[in-house]
Amino acid sequence: MMKEQLKSSFLFARLSDEQLARVARHAVRVHLAEGESLFEQGDSADRFYLVLSGQIKLYRLSPAGNEKVIEIIMPGSTFAEALVFLERPHYPVGAQALEPAELVSIDARNFADMLKQSVDTCFLLLADMSQRLRGLLREIDELSLHDARCRIAAYLVQRTPAGQASLQLPIAKQVLASRLSIKPETLSRIIKNLSDSGIITVQNSQVHIHDWAALQQAANVCAQPQDALQSTFLYPCPPADPPA
Repeated sequence: MMKEQLKSSFLFARLSDEQLARVARHAVRVHLAEGESLFEQGDSADRFYLVLSGQIKLYRLSPAGNEKVIEIIMPGSTFAEALVFLERPHYPVGAQALEPAELVSIDARNFADMLKQSVDTCFLLLADMSQRLRGLLREIDELSLHDARCRIAAYLVQRTPAGQASLQLPIAKQVLASRLSIKPETLSRIIKNLSDSGIITVQNSQVHIHDWAALQQAANVCAQPQDALQSTFLYPCPPADPPA
């Protein structure tokens, strides 16, 4: 079962049976309760992780103790794998369960030794890291070039299931605000503005979209490159079909 669960991740899907067996032998299941920490910022990084269920929040703390959510890791995704290349790695972020979660904890040193024996496996990890880099570049653009209304609209458009007119926010609004680098009160104000404009309504964590065209228009601001240089690195919001 461990091998089959590992195969659900892009990073492990193309490993040979022998390689999967080796990873599984050194892997450990981890169960976290809601709010439980997996590791703290600055801890020694000797393992990386695959999320099987639940959601994991990656965050950084400022010297003043303020928290910035860096990423929300969903089931099927790995994190902290890039640290296997460092000589004496430490986690640059903290990790905490947003809800009850199950993970596979993978021995980073053993995995690095396996990389040394297989060029193909190295390229798999590089492909995984390239995808993560692409996402980070897109996020940098969104945070530096676009206002909060655009970011919120783009988030809603990207996460609305195709053909549907509603979505369930997967995380608490305070966590979402930190993830989008805006203040919670700003998130509340913009959601109220979108509601007052008849574009959406929000009931607890359920968002109903009434004017898809207006929401898409607000999100499309994120897809407008500011100049030719920026457009080289800009990865716009993917086009979305309006709900039926």
